[in-house]
Amino acid sequence: MSQAETRRTPGTPCWVSLMVHGLAPTQEFYAALFGWEFRPGPASLGPYVRALLDGAEVAGIGQLPPDRHLPIAWTTYLATDDADATAETIRHCGGTVGVGPLDAGDAGRLVIASDPEGAVFGAWQAEAHVGTMIAGAPGTPVWNELVTRETSTVGKFYETVFGYEKEAVVSADFDYVTLHIEGRPVCSLHGVGNALPRDKGAHWMTYFEVADTDEAAARVTELGGQVLKPPHDGSSGRTATVTDPEGAVFTLIRSTG
Repeated sequence: MSQAETRRTPGTPCWVSLMVHGLAPTQEFYAALFGWEFRPGPASLGPYVRALLDGAEVAGIGQLPPDRHLPIAWTTYLATDDADATAETIRHCGGTVGVGPLDAGDAGRLVIASDPEGAVFGAWQAEAHVGTMIAGAPGTPVWNELVTRETSTVGKFYETVFGYEKEAVVSADFDYVTLHIEGRPVCSLHGVGNALPRDKGAHWMTYFEVADTDEAAARVTELGGQVLKPPHDGSSGRTATVTDPEGAVFTLIRSTG
């Protein structure tokens, strides 16, 4: 498969990564939970590994310098054909560029930014590394959702920066928007109002597919993580919101259909 065939359409979630203090213990946790194996990634970014499932890259994990005390969180990367132009548009639309644009070796060019509500996300201009290579199997990221206060203002930001078409769920008590690229749903925005966690603020949530949500949630606890929202059934499948031992929040899902 050529690079042209695998390069993602701009705006499509293409990668997730995590920066932690303890790289080795974090690898052990996710290896035991998802069956991931690891190989070194670009050394230009410091200690960094790419997680593999059946030999295919699915996620990245890096180590923070000891003096950096940043929130430990999974970061969703959205594809772009021009990281520099995307960074300019982010600034123009009220977002903040925190890192980059910078080259990650020959893998690609990246930006890490936050939207006007403070949610951190990445933009990835692929070169040698196009992103997550498989989706749908247990242990792979299958959906990304922005949890924010309300969707109307921040929805315009993402629409302008990445060219999404928005489709709102019409409901008096549910503020939910699906973002589409070329008619296909690729991610979503969920406005939760005052239920937004004070300690996290607006944030992107990564959903990882599992074979059994209840078993996976129990395994998280055994491995030193926490269950924040116990397994429950929803419109897209059975989900549970959990954290790894360093506090990175993610959602387990056994998708329906």
